[in-house]
Amino acid sequence: MGVFDSFRRKSQPEAEPAGHRGYYATHEALDYDDWDARLDRLDGALDAEEKRRQRWWQRDYWRSRRKRWWAVRILAAIVALFIALFAWLAITAPLSKSLEPIAAPQITLLAADGTPIARNGAITDEPVEVAALPPHVIHAFLATEDRRFYSHWGVDPRGIARAALTGTGGGSTITQQLAKFTFLTPERTLTRKAREALIAFWLEGWLTKDEILGRYLSNAYFGDNVYGLRAASLHYFYRKPENLKANQAAMLAGLLQAPSAYAPTKHYDRAERRMRIVVQSMVDAGYITEAEARAMKPPALDVRTRNDLPTGTYFADWALPEARELTEQGYERQTLTTTLDSRLQNIARQVTQRAPLGEAQVALVAMRRNGEVVAMIGGKDYAKSPFNRVTQAKRQPGSTFKLFVYLAALRAGWSPADRIANSAITEGSYRPKNSRERYSDSLTLEEAFAQSSNVAAVRLLGEVGSEKVIATARDLGVRAPLPEGDPSLALGTSTMTLLELTSAFAAVAANEYPVEPHAFARPERGFFENLWDGPSSLSSATHSEMERMLRAAINRGTGRAAMLSGPNFGKTGTTQDNRDALFVGYAGDLVVGVWIGNDDNSPLQGGISGGGLPARIWRDFMNRAMNVRAAPTQPAPREQQDPGTPIEPLDVPDLGDIPLGDGNSRLRIRDGEAVFSTEIDGIPVDISIGDQGVAVDEAAIEEARRRADERRYEAVRNRREELEDAAN
Repeated sequence: MGVFDSFRRKSQPEAEPAGHRGYYATHEALDYDDWDARLDRLDGALDAEEKRRQRWWQRDYWRSRRKRWWAVRILAAIVALFIALFAWLAITAPLSKSLEPIAAPQITLLAADGTPIARNGAITDEPVEVAALPPHVIHAFLATEDRRFYSHWGVDPRGIARAALTGTGGGSTITQQLAKFTFLTPERTLTRKAREALIAFWLEGWLTKDEILGRYLSNAYFGDNVYGLRAASLHYFYRKPENLKANQAAMLAGLLQAPSAYAPTKHYDRAERRMRIVVQSMVDAGYITEAEARAMKPPALDVRTRNDLPTGTYFADWALPEARELTEQGYERQTLTTTLDSRLQNIARQVTQRAPLGEAQVALVAMRRNGEVVAMIGGKDYAKSPFNRVTQAKRQPGSTFKLFVYLAALRAGWSPADRIANSAITEGSYRPKNSRERYSDSLTLEEAFAQSSNVAAVRLLGEVGSEKVIATARDLGVRAPLPEGDPSLALGTSTMTLLELTSAFAAVAANEYPVEPHAFARPERGFFENLWDGPSSLSSATHSEMERMLRAAINRGTGRAAMLSGPNFGKTGTTQDNRDALFVGYAGDLVVGVWIGNDDNSPLQGGISGGGLPARIWRDFMNRAMNVRAAPTQPAPREQQDPGTPIEPLDVPDLGDIPLGDGNSRLRIRDGEAVFSTEIDGIPVDISIGDQGVAVDEAAIEEARRRADERRYEAVRNRREELEDAAN
């Protein structure tokens, strides 16, 4: 039992020894965990009190892990914002843009023979170098625009306050003004001002002060359509900016506040009063003394350049965008030679003016087979209506669109001798009618095209398929919307411009498509370029058959009024209710389109049709134009010295005495002799006066007589045909 007793004794709790008086048994009674917790709370309270007394700019303040987490992310956000701002400025405010003129430089367009047509754009000149300018020129601009320019960082709070209190000087610095007119719009909003300040800081960070000032002076507007200090000093005083006098510089500096209101050529008194304010500002800034200011007299103007050319004509408005693409971006003024033939343009102007149009408008465009536009009449009077009815008006082409229908049929294997029904269409939702409701059992394609049968064209469209007709039109350069499956497409119900339609006829004339109309001569394509990426063409058989039908339309069809003595090809077009009347055709190297209509799309008075007045205008133009020698083509647009005036009145009516006589006559000086050029019945005649006396081209005179006889015969014949048509 002794063993069991020993286990029993161990399982019972042992009695606690009695404590001793005056002593504590700390090794057994003390709670260490409780004391550790108390000490931790005490340390935490001390750390919190110590950090509360620290400031955020002290390093120990950020030793907490949570604060470091926020600090890193805030710093990253600032860096990202800075990068985004840098990218935005680099994209929206590239420094190179401040070297470009803020207004498109002036371009003078010449006809192919050198006759000025129009001058458009701002008067600019080369940028100025600040280091080359006299001090009084710089001081005049700094005194009135930004006195602290060389001491601020793009934005000047002191200058803003001074401008608000005194009313003198501008609130914006020169850097801000450069940012405003180079990169921003002229809107007056807080957002724009904020962007202006940002770009100003950007410019100050990357450019020197002299570079900023130079770019500012080279782009500022000085009135009279003049931009830049160099152009302004030459325009107003005929001096280079490096040679400006102090009073001249003060007057130019005063123009910047309101260039149009202070332009001295129109408001010299205002410019003089403004100059006095600039002079006083120079005194206040310490640039000059009171005595120098009193001695400064108003400068005399020396304006030697005059712009007597119009800023636009129908042709010039169309050619200008192409001219801008051809010229390099810069301050230099350009002079470019176009494809326009001034004599053909005069013929076009005269034949359209003499036509009995009534209240209707007229448009005519003539081009070479390669697309060089040589004449353009966009309306009766450019001064009253600059809207160009050749390039901007989209009208229905009428039966001239049948060119694409019949050409698609020929490409699909049809022949001009194949027959097609010409009876009235009595079934279906679309039932077009022939003119005067003339029908027959059937016609050959050649006869149907010549007579401009509507029912035959609609049936042919159905046989060939609208998709093939549209593909043919696209091949010839038509880009206007053309709906598939619409039978009215055959009758020209889809709208397009006269220039687009005439270019398609030019493609047939040249048998190369597409033909792109252009205002500047282009270099001829080389052999390998044509071989690799040359224009397409019709087969010789298809082209011959199409020309056979175009010739029939004039010689014995609806276009008889347009018939010439030589080979001629064309097609008439008349839209519903005689709203549009067209004739488009070609002869020799000229392709010409004529349109007559009302701008409000109302029916033409008198029932004008394509085979009437438009065909006669086309014939009159061609009869005269075919006897005019073409101006030599150039391999590329020529840049040459501006010949100035006089100007050919290409789009202005009722100015028959410019340059001489009826507008077809002119006097030229060539190789020491005077040459008087004129026309007699469309025949160019030159009379030379020189050391050898007077020389006359007798052959040309005889030709003029022969042409006069032909004209009389043709007039009698046309009158007889008109009487026969009236009787029928």
